[in-house]
Amino acid sequence: MIRTRKPEKTALQRAFTAIVVIAFIAVMHACGVYSFTGASIPAGAKTFSVDFFPNHAPMVQPTLSQVFTDALKDKFSRQTNLRLENGLGDLHFEGSITAYSVQPQAIGADDRAAQNRLTITVRVKFVNEFEPENDFEQNFSRYYDYPSNRSLAEVENEAIDVITEALVEDIFNRAVVNW
Repeated sequence: MIRTRKPEKTALQRAFTAIVVIAFIAVMHACGVYSFTGASIPAGAKTFSVDFFPNHAPMVQPTLSQVFTDALKDKFSRQTNLRLENGLGDLHFEGSITAYSVQPQAIGADDRAAQNRLTITVRVKFVNEFEPENDFEQNFSRYYDYPSNRSLAEVENEAIDVITEALVEDIFNRAVVNW
């Protein structure tokens, strides 16, 4: 069997490839309207802000407000080139936790719950200073199912993490991915 070598790239070809890649990155960074997460940020937007989301649910979980608020801030810090602002940012979020409830989901053979569902609902008001047509006020709700032979206390931290991540993803998508 005869092996043929792939022709090596010339220095000129490598330089051209590097220039194209650098130019692409510079253009994408400079225009500020696209990120690799699919976010569509208005060109003039530089900041975002997230007010504390108080827990107004009838059943209150003490750490949920802080966990949710921090998760929303973290998502926008990690996934966009926007800077977190303490006042009103170019993109602004406010709202509250309106529901935190556990209900039986599946009934077993002995008429007892075989599965429970923790549901969290958040009311979000979003203001986009550059594109007011994208403003919204909307409820977002997610749930976590767990077996009834486990108590809420056993699964609560994991459930809150899973639900919070899903809620924040939904809010992010609604605000800047425009789904």
